Amino acid sequence: MQRLLIGIGLTLVLAGIAWPLLARIGLGRLPGDIMIQRGSTSFYFPLVTCIIVSIVLSALMWLFNR
Repeated sequence: MQRLLIGIGLTLVLAGIAWPLLARIGLGRLPGDIMIQRGSTSFYFPLVTCIIVSIVLSALMWLFNR
């Protein structure tokens, strides 16, 4: 359980560090990402970005588990 929590924590830290770098290449503002702005509030859900990240991570996990 400890290794799992440490692994999840390290993954979150790496994702936080990599996010600004990925935003520079356009990841996070793809066509299909939902952005709603009304007045002073805004709602953003990166639907297509989540799908792409999921596909890449699934492919990497598949490759490493072979």
